[in-house]
Amino acid sequence: MNRVQRGKLAMAAAAIGIGLLSVTGCGYINAQQTSHQYAASDGVREDLGSLQLRNMLIVSTGANKPGRVIGAVFNTSSSDATLTINGASGSQTSIPVKAKSQAYLNETTDAAILSTSGGNPGSLVSVTIKTGSDSRTVQFPVLDGSLKEYEKYIPATATPSPSVSGSANPSGSASSSATPTPSASSTGH
Repeated sequence: MNRVQRGKLAMAAAAIGIGLLSVTGCGYINAQQTSHQYAASDGVREDLGSLQLRNMLIVSTGANKPGRVIGAVFNTSSSDATLTINGASGSQTSIPVKAKSQAYLNETTDAAILSTSGGNPGSLVSVTIKTGSDSRTVQFPVLDGSLKEYEKYIPATATPSPSVSGSANPSGSASSSATPTPSASSTGH
């Protein structure tokens, strides 16, 4: 091979090398998205001590209305743990999680209800999560029933029942129940 052929071969190899670098160079310059952890759902993820919180959010219809916490809590330790969530206006709920187990906050479990959600749907609210001596303030999103999958999680608002001192029936006696009960004076017996 003569000197000219070797030069052409070297130039061709360099051109191929530059072409390959330009095609594969995107991964070299930009970070790989799979190497970054993020919450790819409506809720947030947080790790606190041995507890891993996944897809955590609050379902509520308003800032001063009750809010149901949904998501999943995983306990990686060999002892039982309790996650306590403190929200707005002193509202609080606790979630027990068995050792090496998980608690899914869905329709098959007891509801984790905050008496006040602290934010309108579409907002982020600050809550304090605590287990043992570990605690941290994080932000949970507040969603409402406008998405069909969250409709069933909207907490029922308690309807006030009549009080003994505040309600009277036509016979003049006080009533403590919303359901009328027959009495001797009203039935004629």
